[in-house]
Amino acid sequence: MSEITGTSGDVVWQSCPPGSIHDSIRVASFSLGPDGRIDRWSRRAAELFGITAAEARGRDLLTVLLPDGPGRQGGRTAADLLDGKEWTGLVPLRAAGNGGAPGMAEVLVVPSETETGERAALCIVTDVGALRGMETDLAASQAIFGQSPFGFLLFGTDLRVRRANQRVAAVFGGTAEEHRGRTVHDYLPRSEAERMDGSLRRVLESGEPVIDLQFVGTAPGGPERRHWSVNLYRVHDAAGRPIGVAGVGHDVTRRQVAAREAASARRNLALLNEASARIGNSLDLETTARELLDVAVPGFCDLASVDLYQSLLTGDEAPPGRWDAPRAESYGGSAALRRVAFASAVSDAPLITTPGCGSRGGTPTAVGEVHRYTVNSPCANALRTARVQAIPGQGGGSLVQSTLAVPMVAHDSVVGLVQFSRTKGSEPFGERDRALAVELAARAAVCIDNARLYRREHERALILQRSLLPPGDPEAAGLDIACRYLPGNAATEVGGDWFDVIELPGHRTALVVGDVMGRGLRAAVAMGELRTAVRTLALLDMEPAEVLSALDEVARGLGSPIGAQQASRVAHKSRDADLSEVYLATCVYAVYDPVTRRCTFANAGHLPPVLVEPGQEALLLDVPPGMPLGVGGEPFEEVEVELPEGALLALYTDGLVESRHHPLDEGLKAFRSALTGPSRPTGPAGPVRGRTAPEHPAPEPPALGPDLSRSLEDVCDHVLTSLDTRHGEDDIALLMARVRGLPAEAVGDWLLPREPRSVGRARELARALLVSWDLEPLVDTVELLVSELVTNALRYGEGEIRLRLLRDRTLVCEVWDSGLVQPRRRRARDTDEGGRGLQLVGLLSAAWGSRRTPRGKTVWFELALPDGNTPTEPTVDQLLSMF
Repeated sequence: MSEITGTSGDVVWQSCPPGSIHDSIRVASFSLGPDGRIDRWSRRAAELFGITAAEARGRDLLTVLLPDGPGRQGGRTAADLLDGKEWTGLVPLRAAGNGGAPGMAEVLVVPSETETGERAALCIVTDVGALRGMETDLAASQAIFGQSPFGFLLFGTDLRVRRANQRVAAVFGGTAEEHRGRTVHDYLPRSEAERMDGSLRRVLESGEPVIDLQFVGTAPGGPERRHWSVNLYRVHDAAGRPIGVAGVGHDVTRRQVAAREAASARRNLALLNEASARIGNSLDLETTARELLDVAVPGFCDLASVDLYQSLLTGDEAPPGRWDAPRAESYGGSAALRRVAFASAVSDAPLITTPGCGSRGGTPTAVGEVHRYTVNSPCANALRTARVQAIPGQGGGSLVQSTLAVPMVAHDSVVGLVQFSRTKGSEPFGERDRALAVELAARAAVCIDNARLYRREHERALILQRSLLPPGDPEAAGLDIACRYLPGNAATEVGGDWFDVIELPGHRTALVVGDVMGRGLRAAVAMGELRTAVRTLALLDMEPAEVLSALDEVARGLGSPIGAQQASRVAHKSRDADLSEVYLATCVYAVYDPVTRRCTFANAGHLPPVLVEPGQEALLLDVPPGMPLGVGGEPFEEVEVELPEGALLALYTDGLVESRHHPLDEGLKAFRSALTGPSRPTGPAGPVRGRTAPEHPAPEPPALGPDLSRSLEDVCDHVLTSLDTRHGEDDIALLMARVRGLPAEAVGDWLLPREPRSVGRARELARALLVSWDLEPLVDTVELLVSELVTNALRYGEGEIRLRLLRDRTLVCEVWDSGLVQPRRRRARDTDEGGRGLQLVGLLSAAWGSRRTPRGKTVWFELALPDGNTPTEPTVDQLLSMF
């Protein structure tokens, strides 16, 4: 405070502090005596004009102020101004008295009188430049304060309003003068006013301005909440002392709304981007529903649930979401739905029942429960109309304030309903939220429908694939057979793996394992076609290499338009075909003869068979792999291997030994180790061609090889549990056979000379052997049929005749000769004396046929062993049917 120098009544006198208004306007004074000369000269005048009091006193005014001016030149003196009038004039300021810059001063001559009554004058000098600058500043300040579109408040040091502009008055009512003395509590709610009061105090104490301070309040007479942005800065006087805080504020409600909408749009885009990345990663319906809720909660809503039609989950082919009013009414509401997912961002929140949509008296629906929505409820209407239904929350203690019931629509069909709910305290749903909810539900619906279609295709392919596999436990003469088929898990598509056991004439058996490249229904259908072709070719009794060659032609024709097979073959031969359009498959085909215990192999790009002989290690048979089926252009080779009694033969697909977790060599090594037993070591892999015994056997071979006391079923189980087969990456087919050759006493084999008496000799041999086998009920039939076949061999065949009888599960008779002409069954005319032999063979036997051999042909027939119920002789009607 300024120092008090004296008092007089109520007037308080104090020293004028530096930086007062007087310093700003640069006012000085001096006086003139009766003679017009300066008699008093103030310090301010000395500072303004740069002339000391000693230099100025006693001198003529004009001489001092205008030493070279026009007044001096005209001989005029200051005495002329003492005429009792007020005079004003502009005089130049010297540079020294104007801070080094030229300027003008306005001199006001005010008449006065001396003590003796003589005329005198008091002169007041004002710096014109400073005065004009103050006028400009004042006008600018007034324009900013009065005409600014922003609200302006000047708070004193006591934080009360000293001045307010018209904008503040327009917003908060009253005139600008009526706002004097108010505080921030008169403008803002209590919490916001306290925050504003604290900011004012900090600015007043520290001098640090505050920029863009946000406040929320309600203007008088306006129900809407408004947002204001306020800038605060401390105000000083000319001496630099704080005199208050200025606040400039403006309404940013629209900006806040736009920012909120922009933030909402960014959030929605982020949610959609997240939905694209997270929804649909699984082909499981329930998992897809949970993925939708993981995205929506809590980013979009606080509570959410997903209901899917029960028919959709059970695989019903009826279009989901299609139900009419009579059907709905008869069921008491909507079609049956199952709650498949529920999510909540509220801790310890119970299951929520949507107002007006509940069934069973408003009881919440648990996950996994099947339920229906009541007739004409918002949820039922959403399902029926495929439109979003906004459901307001219930009053009282209800947690939910609003719900969106959004139908899940995919390909113009409703597959389910998703409900998004927000609890009290959250922002209610808007139009943008409705659009986002529809988009989220639509994306999930498409993924769910795709999963449904995939599951349906997967199930059909699996049914097709399993229907084409051998039913039950296959049986074969001279072989114990066990097989396993493991499809990939539910997340992978069905593959084209298959195996088959085919009975061939002469108690021979064809063993087949194959794998169509690719997955899904396409691969399963191709597998079915190839398996059918294999069975057809096998029953023609073709050699293994010939079977694969014919099968290669079939594979190249798959998928080709009718009439385009030849062009396809030409394209393959030219090696310019696009293999991406070709059905490729691998296959190994083996034919086992239990009489000789020899097995002939042919391979089309498949993994080699594994053979384990008693007392030996498991070995990979060196069967030339050949090209896969469908490539064409290369012949297939055959390898014949003699299998010892008790040997174990394993055919398999790559799913058993190969995966992305380990290379093929490791899988084959582990497979060979598992075949020899759980505690038996294996040696290094080494392919062996023909016989599989080691080239230099040890004097005392280790106890390797299959344990003959273990059943093949146990061996299969041990292999599958020992290997890493549970990854489910690919289908697995495993076919194992243990060699049990036909005993010598079950085989009759004779060579007959090419002469007529060989027919009788053949009958005698057959009769004697059947009697020794205790098959007397078959003697007459066998004698008759053997006579027919041997007679045909003598009449139409060539070379030596061979007769062979085989007894296993059935009785087989074979007649061999060197002729190449195949017998052909025909119907004899009534007048023909012969030509009914093969008809008789077909009538009396269970099956008959002929096949080519390397040195001619074989004609055979098969009879069932007598069981006491099967008639062994033809009826009269059967015999008459031949005529």
